[in-house]
Amino acid sequence: MPKMKTHSGAKKRFKLTATGKVRGRHSFTSHILEKKSPKRKRHHGQPAVIAKADVKHVKTLLGAKRT
Repeated sequence: MPKMKTHSGAKKRFKLTATGKVRGRHSFTSHILEKKSPKRKRHHGQPAVIAKADVKHVKTLLGAKRT
């Protein structure tokens, strides 16, 4: 069986933390920013923890061990 390759798009967008959580960018940060408050835009600039429902799929794309 050949090894599974890491998904190049996923490795640019997500990082795994030391505890195994998946971090990525917030949504709603690239356009239509005039109507969003400065606080909202500032907080969306920080990395977000990916939703539990998506973690398994993202970890598979990153080639992480099954957990």
